[in-house]
Amino acid sequence: MADGACLNASSLTSRARKGNNGVSIPANMRRKTRQSNRRDIHNRVVLEKVLGISASSSSALTCDHNTGLVAYPAGCVIVILSPKKNKQTHIFNTSRKTFSALAFSQNGKYLVTGESGHMPCVRVWDVAERAQVAEVQCHKYGVACVSFSPNGSYIVSVGYQHDRTVSVWEWKKGTVIASNKVSSRVLAVSFSEDNSYFVTAGNRHVKFWYLDASKERRVNSTVPLIGRSGLLGEHQNSQFCGVACGRGSMASSTYCITHTGLLCQFNSNRQLDSWVDLKTTSAQCLSVSETFVFCGCADGTVRVFSPQDLRYITTLHRPHCLGVDVSQGTQPGHLFGANPEAQYPDTLALTFDPVTRHLTCVYNDHSVYVWDVRDIRNVGKVYSALYHSGCVWSVETYPDLEDSSACLSPGSFLTCSSDNTIRLWKSESPQSHGSALGLRHNLYSQDIVRIVYVDDDTQYLKAEAEKAEGGGQDGKSGIRVMGISPDGQHLAAGDRSGNLRIFGLQFMDELLKIEAHDSEVLCLAFSPIETGQ
Repeated sequence: MADGACLNASSLTSRARKGNNGVSIPANMRRKTRQSNRRDIHNRVVLEKVLGISASSSSALTCDHNTGLVAYPAGCVIVILSPKKNKQTHIFNTSRKTFSALAFSQNGKYLVTGESGHMPCVRVWDVAERAQVAEVQCHKYGVACVSFSPNGSYIVSVGYQHDRTVSVWEWKKGTVIASNKVSSRVLAVSFSEDNSYFVTAGNRHVKFWYLDASKERRVNSTVPLIGRSGLLGEHQNSQFCGVACGRGSMASSTYCITHTGLLCQFNSNRQLDSWVDLKTTSAQCLSVSETFVFCGCADGTVRVFSPQDLRYITTLHRPHCLGVDVSQGTQPGHLFGANPEAQYPDTLALTFDPVTRHLTCVYNDHSVYVWDVRDIRNVGKVYSALYHSGCVWSVETYPDLEDSSACLSPGSFLTCSSDNTIRLWKSESPQSHGSALGLRHNLYSQDIVRIVYVDDDTQYLKAEAEKAEGGGQDGKSGIRVMGISPDGQHLAAGDRSGNLRIFGLQFMDELLKIEAHDSEVLCLAFSPIETGQ
């Protein structure tokens, strides 16, 4: 695109250049050659692992009860994770739009996704083939949440706040069978176990939508979706940020969670007839099974209740504290050590697998934990990963040094971010070894070796929830650019306030700080060794 941007339309088809043998090569053949070269590159380059997550609510986190796989978005890629094996597979969005919501089908064969951006699509993917099998375009600005019906026949999708459209899609036929508008921002959706209705929840909004009534009025075209509002009583002004229809003996009930920290239960008549205070400053998400209601709250708290009577059962372990030194986390007690002064990330998203009894939690510092809750009184950790919570500005790979002076292992690389951290990662390359800089396995992540919290400032680690619908512009915080010295001993880093820092790579300690510029540092470089400087 760039090399043809300055040419007019006629020149693209008429202009030719001489080859080495003096034969003119038409422009259209050159384009075909470039496209072929790009395809060859794509065939040679294989994505092995994604170090990041962009899920901001439970609408962007799902698990397959048949295989134990967990799926979440990372930009325009869906990561399908096997927590036990720590292995990833990936689905690429060919439109390059960012994925905003996803859900597995009941049998685990398909995955439905929503995306953000202008005129987004709802797409269905074959999980085994990692290929798209269907799509529909029924929203204008973005898709907030999607869900399969339990029988796999229908998909419901809800648009962003300025779209406000709820659509039901008979996806195998490629047709939208029912649609309607909502007057509020919708944050979550859940299908009933018997496929007859689904429930949406949002800002001053809980509504029950009935498929059977809509299908009776269908005449080979999209018909209005029939909905009835929940009877909220004194909670009519609440923001409901999570919803889940009951399972098993509680299938006629519906559970919602409010942002202020109330767990609410609706009966079969759509009436909010009981609720319980979660005793937290805020709540964000919930996940419901036949035996448990998990509620994700502030400060890394997950409270567990009984779905039958909302009886309190227990509170799960919190994850790492903000500012944790992951390199020290080599002993089991380090993860669950209590520190009354510590701050913890908020719980953003939950999904529960009733077969493996694994609860996957995403926190707002972009960390992912999978907890084993088979014994609810003695919870263990299956998997965890700590990722950047802000924009990643720079990546630097450690040079392959021949002498023994290397501070880091071959294949190590560093990243910096708007979250005000520099992170050292290890690759799984055969050349990697664990002799340098304590490359021992830690309890927090199998990929990350060390995190440097610049100026010991952790305020930017918590990502803003409002970024889910395109808001929350990146502020002037964090490290903007890095460079590694040719001898592999030092790291230079420039931040977004104009400061230049030098770190020693052996211990990742800050050696020097210079207030070098009035605005952000955009580039830097060490002088070559030959200069002697």
